[in-house]
Amino acid sequence: MQRIGRVDRRFDPRIEQTILADHPEQRAVRGSVAYWNFLPPEELEILLKLYSKVSHKTLRISKVFGIEGKKLLTPQDNFDALKDFLHQYEGTTTTVEEMRLEYQKLLQDNLELEEHLNMLPGRVFSGKQHPSPEAKAVFFCYALPAPQVRTEKTDEDIEWTEEAGYTQWYLYDFSSEKIAEGPEDIINLVRSNSQTPRYRSLSDEVLSEIRLGVEKHIKNTYLKKVQAPIGIKATLKAWMELS
Repeated sequence: MQRIGRVDRRFDPRIEQTILADHPEQRAVRGSVAYWNFLPPEELEILLKLYSKVSHKTLRISKVFGIEGKKLLTPQDNFDALKDFLHQYEGTTTTVEEMRLEYQKLLQDNLELEEHLNMLPGRVFSGKQHPSPEAKAVFFCYALPAPQVRTEKTDEDIEWTEEAGYTQWYLYDFSSEKIAEGPEDIINLVRSNSQTPRYRSLSDEVLSEIRLGVEKHIKNTYLKKVQAPIGIKATLKAWMELS
């Protein structure tokens, strides 16, 4: 990043004139700069957390000069890092933090709720009416495993655990056939209370087919990104039909 910031020092009018004189076909590209960011392998990233550090530095620069073309470090970047940045430096509340505060209030207002939640099985399914008429979707909550970081060297295989990973939400929308992952796109659809009636209209076969599609999506995105070994899978914790 430091080298990119000083790239203008490379420009020398005398040298540019010589280059154009010898290679006039280069005129269209002279004066422009292309650069690439090289990120460490996933194994090092887990230890160094370099991506997070560089992202925040990039965002600090972008906040001053503007983010051009909605690109941070890679074209596939979403803007979760930007939300975390705004929260850290400007005190804004993220969607996840708002959800956590809402959950804490539910526990305070319902003293028996935590005990009831602890008694639930390891996997739960429910259904409710979609807030929008004629709309249909299916919500999924998965535990994504990650390699357990060890402080000492060992010849044993790295253990992948849910504790080292994190929880991810997914929402399959019937109309667009797309899968959303942002909690801000999901929370208002699945939010329920004790008076919300249970409702189902989709067949078990359709639900199973959608679930397989979501798990394929997880395999092609998260598991491939972290280079998970064969046999490592995400664990379904909860899902909800919205119809």
